[in-house]
Amino acid sequence: MDTLLHSPSSMAKRPCPSQNPRIPNLNQLDRDQLLDTFLEFSDSPPFAIDLSFERLLESRSCDADQTKLIDRALQLGSVLLEAAKRSARKRASKHNSLTWALPPDLTIKVFSMLDTQSLCYAAATCSMFNKCAMDPSCYANIDLTTVVPKVNNAVVSTMIHRAGKALQSLKLGVVPGPTTPLGSCQPLVYTIRNSVDVSNFSWNDKRSRQGKESSVLTRSCLSPLGGNSGAPGTLLRRLHLYNIERMDNTSLCGALVACPFLLDLEIVGLHVELRQTLQSVSANCHLIERLFFESSKTGRDDSLKSPTCVDLMTDCPHLTSLALRGFKLHDYKVRILLKGLRKLKYVDFSTSYSITGAFLRNLGSNTGGNMLEVLILRDCMHLKMVEAARLMTAVLAGDFKFLKHLDISNREGLASENDWYHRCYSTSTIPIRRVLEERPNLCLLAEFPPEGSYADIDQMFDSEPYSDISLPSASQMSSPSSDGSMFVSFSESSYNSDHGSGNEDARDAGYVIYDESSDEVDYVAV
Repeated sequence: MDTLLHSPSSMAKRPCPSQNPRIPNLNQLDRDQLLDTFLEFSDSPPFAIDLSFERLLESRSCDADQTKLIDRALQLGSVLLEAAKRSARKRASKHNSLTWALPPDLTIKVFSMLDTQSLCYAAATCSMFNKCAMDPSCYANIDLTTVVPKVNNAVVSTMIHRAGKALQSLKLGVVPGPTTPLGSCQPLVYTIRNSVDVSNFSWNDKRSRQGKESSVLTRSCLSPLGGNSGAPGTLLRRLHLYNIERMDNTSLCGALVACPFLLDLEIVGLHVELRQTLQSVSANCHLIERLFFESSKTGRDDSLKSPTCVDLMTDCPHLTSLALRGFKLHDYKVRILLKGLRKLKYVDFSTSYSITGAFLRNLGSNTGGNMLEVLILRDCMHLKMVEAARLMTAVLAGDFKFLKHLDISNREGLASENDWYHRCYSTSTIPIRRVLEERPNLCLLAEFPPEGSYADIDQMFDSEPYSDISLPSASQMSSPSSDGSMFVSFSESSYNSDHGSGNEDARDAGYVIYDESSDEVDYVAV
């Protein structure tokens, strides 16, 4: 043991050389034999090795020599441990290579189908799997969403660089566990506000969201998309971002510049402005087909302007799915979007402020909204009962022929015609039963609280469903796309709620405004 733990160089520096014989120079064979002999001691009882080491330690009269002996023993043990681990990994990798049934190319194909977390587990299994898991195609679809914040910028950067030009989908941020609300035909979307189920949201509830956490991701988490001359983001098709509190307008817009072929953009809970985001989408993402944007400041973002709507309509003609939830939207702006985006099939303005429903007038009879398959206006505070009735009448008249799912439910009732503070809870003025009889394939949701329960709104879901409401379909909606010219002649209906601010916005944009005598608004760019 003494011979093994000391080298010639250390003996020259030893203050008590008389007690330690000089170690001779060993060739490779002698060193291997010495190590083999040393390893045979592993069969000895642990206490025997302890006693031997104690005797060896006591043979050193100098405290410095005893310290060096202990340090050398620790160092040797560490070196042996690492050498044993490396050899074990090599043997395991060789064993796996001989016994694994799939060739490397098929293994990579299998790994490319795994979710990101499972892929990381596989990569840590052995060196053979690690090598296969490093192929860029395995990182084409990166999902780093978590229930609690635990992904940082370094992890995102590593994954994006591994994917390189193979990157097609990227999902980041904090999402709660999924919930499936009764009667929802929408795609499952995870938000901090209890997923797609906006029925639990109240305009009177000003408390902060429950379970809201600060993400460790910062505003620069998307910067790798623009790295290497923008290569990682060039072929990106899907970008989903959830509750990244430190993300700002500049960072998000910078990322969209690097993603010119983006088809699917989903933004939930980010502190970014609607107008700037849509402007960036219009300028950079001309092929986009699905846009889902939920405000982090419900009812307070009033940044959308008419020219932004026109730009989105003109520059993004392939949009088939549009969701703008929780924003302050005016009817005439919404109408610009619905009449101009002629391929729209899915529309969701849940919890949007200021919408009265006037934008729906004559929308489903000609170009524009007539292609809609899904229309969701759930919990829109200013949605009027009279407009809902007009919509049902239009459906009975043959408009909105492709409509399969309609949701006008409101947990606080619909607004009356002249005063949105006065809530309406009865569906007697809405021909729901006739619609269900004449359009049996239509999934219609019109859930309202019992009259007089406005103050105790949380109890509405304990009551039995209304008898004249059909049970919804659980399937996702799809319909053939429409072709045709993108030239649109806008003809707007009247809009009363927040009428002044809306008209002022349109005047600033250079448009001819509301004509009260004809109950229409004609938009002509100046």
